[in-house]
Parts: sequence; C-alpha cells; structure tokens
Amino acid sequence: MRLSPRHLLPAAIAALALAAPAAAAAETTATTTAPETPPATSVPAGGSMRLATVKVGGKPLFAIVGSSILIRGTVTPFVEGQTVKASVYLGGRKVLVRVIPLAPAAGAGRFELRFRSPGAGVVQVRAAHYATAQQAAFSAIAPSVDFVNPGIGPGSRGQSVRLLQSELDALHYAVPLNGSFEEGTGRALIAYRKMTGLERVAAAGRRVFELLERGAGAYRVRFPGDGRHIEANLTKQVLVEIERGGRVRSIYTMSSGKPSTPTVLGRFRVYRKEPGINSHGMVDSSYFISGYAIHGYFEVPVYAASHGCLRVPIPDAPAIYAWVSFGMPVDVFN
Repeated sequence: MRLSPRHLLPAAIAALALAAPAAAAAETTATTTAPETPPATSVPAGGSMRLATVKVGGKPLFAIVGSSILIRGTVTPFVEGQTVKASVYLGGRKVLVRVIPLAPAAGAGRFELRFRSPGAGVVQVRAAHYATAQQAAFSAIAPSVDFVNPGIGPGSRGQSVRLLQSELDALHYAVPLNGSFEEGTGRALIAYRKMTGLERVAAAGRRVFELLERGAGAYRVRFPGDGRHIEANLTKQVLVEIERGGRVRSIYTMSSGKPSTPTVLGRFRVYRKEPGINSHGMVDSSYFISGYAIHGYFEVPVYAASHGCLRVPIPDAPAIYAWVSFGMPVDVFN
C-alpha cells in the first residue's frame, strides 16, 4: 500500500528522536577516550658547589704577598653551557670578579681561579651559579687565606705578626698572641729558628714563612714513655715541656753548658725547687742533679754558654717553674 506524505511525517519525526541520543552518546564517548595532552615542560637540574684552596698551608691558611693561590671549584652535576661568577675579597673589599665557564670532568663541572694579592690581608673567594633554564642556583665560599708580609721584626704590629704568632702557637712554641712583635715573640722565633736550622736571630723573613707554610719545625718527642716530663735537646738548644701521652705542651729557647762546663746527659728527676732569685742570680730554679738546675738567667745566648745548668730567659722562668713538679723526669740528650 502506498503511504501519502501525510502518513510519512510522524514516522520521520520518531526516527530523528531515536537518532539524537545515539549521536550524543557517541560524541561523549569520543571526548572521554581522547582527552587533550598538555605540552611537555622541562625542570631545571639541581646542583651543588665546593671550593678548595690548593697548595696553601699553615694553621690558619696563609700565603706570602707576591705569591699566588689557586682556587678549584667543583659543581655537581655537570650541565652543558653553564658558568659561575667568582668574586675575590681582600680585607672585606671586592677586588676581582670573573665569569668562568664550567668544563666537564668525571661527571662534574670544574673551574679554576688563580689570584695574587697586591698586599697583606685576609682573602676570601665566593662563587655563585645563577639559575638558568637548565640548572638551579647555588653558591659556595672557599676557606679564607691570610696574605702576609714576611719582612717583620721587633716593633712590627698587625695582621702579619698575628699570623706569625698563630703559626708558632699551633706548633706549641711559647709565644704571645697579641699582634705585637716584642721580646716574647722574638724568643719564640729564636726557638723556631733553632729547630729548623736557620740563623738564630729574632726576626722573621720569607724563609721562616715558607717553612711554617709546610708545617716544618714541629718537635718530635724522644721519650713519650716518661709521661709528664722535660726534654732538653742540647743539639737544638731548646727546652720542651711534654704532657702525658707524648703531647708537646711548650717549646722554649735555652742555653746549656759550654764545652768547658758541659751539661750532664741522661735521665734525671727534679729533687729540689727554689723560687725567686738566689745568690748566683738564678731565678725560679728546679734542680735535677748535683746542683744542676733549670732556671731563669739574665743572659741566655743562642748557643751553649752556661756552667752546666739549663738557662732559660727570665720572662719564661716563672711559667716553667710553675709547671715542673717534684720527681718529674728531666731527659737531657744530644
């Protein structure tokens, strides 16, 4: 039977009504299963830096004016194309700035900076890596280095003298820590020059600082098993206080017996103590055998010149006398 247009209209409307939900469901399914992907973003690498001062010695670290120091930096990890900014400060004032590219070395980045100070003072090096798209920001500070003028002597004052005193003190020489080169510093320096084989004068100099930088001049205890005791090294002409365990306490310059009246060699014990000044001009005497004593005296040459006793400078005598006890071993040797 042939349908008229009037009969077809309701059927078409019904078909459209059924198709619309299906199309909507298909569109929803497509949207759910294929979401948009956001664009990829890169995260800068982290990092850390370490600075080391190379071939510089001393306690504290120091260098001589006119010489140069080398600062070596290590950055971990290494990222291609990065730089660091290194700044050098002398006495708190910025004196040099360098931008240095990093070079690869065993998985890390490396850089070096050499600096020669024009004058005395404390030098500090700081380095910074500023943030880039490839690596984050970080920084580091190198250990301070004290540049000193080596030509100092009696009457000198200031940072170079304080450094000299600190280095001698670190090696246990009896020295004041006041930044002034007076008699106490001169006595300690003479003892140090005796130990290192230099001319026995109360003045510093480039050679003294070169030896101090290497740690030369340390005293080697000969009788560590004697506990708390005195060692008198007649070859070096120094008197040394030794604590238990073989630890050096203080080193003093002294003068032992001259060739015609030599000091006896051997291991003795303190048997008598006499404070003050006696009729022979001996100050704060500690006797160890047959009238031989450790004592202060107005004249203490840099060589052996006594009548057999162990002479020490009068300013050092009270401290030595106070430390020495009855029965304490005294080891005298060449």
